[in-house]
Amino acid sequence: MSSADRTEAPIYAELVEERGDVPADARRTAEETLREMGRVMDFSDVLAGR
Repeated sequence: MSSADRTEAPIYAELVEERGDVPADARRTAEETLREMGRVMDFSDVLAGR
């Protein structure tokens, strides 16, 4: 969410201040998990045998 969006949604800014930015944290964790899974699991043999 951009800073312009936060000024238009003061309740969101207040919640982020109180609880943290949960959607951003979840998105960051999901991206990290996808990167890690890409390193750990190699499906190239499965995809080559299609």
